[in-house]
Amino acid sequence: MLTLARVLSRRPKLLLADELSLGLAPLVVDRLLQAVRQAADSGLGVLLVEQHVRKVLRFADRGYVIRRGRIVLQGTSAELSGQLAEIESTYLAPGGPGEPGEDIDEQVGAASAART
Repeated sequence: MLTLARVLSRRPKLLLADELSLGLAPLVVDRLLQAVRQAADSGLGVLLVEQHVRKVLRFADRGYVIRRGRIVLQGTSAELSGQLAEIESTYLAPGGPGEPGEDIDEQVGAASAART
């Protein structure tokens, strides 16, 4: 939380964050996402890469599911929330991020961009 607070205190125009929730307790993640949402509502552009799709879609405006460098699903958070089964099956499909030998460029992730 301290790192995010330090970044936001500098009033950037754009925030890029990869796996903001990695290794954090769910309550802390919710607080971080709320802070990011508030900053986005104040005009900050946000691009967040996150594997916890259900959680991040509660805070995002739009979402994208990327597989092997290609966007395979996209839409508003409301639209994607109705496609969670498809998102999860895309993410967990054979050859997905859990497969041995797969390099990081082939991983599937959901990225959401808040209002700019």
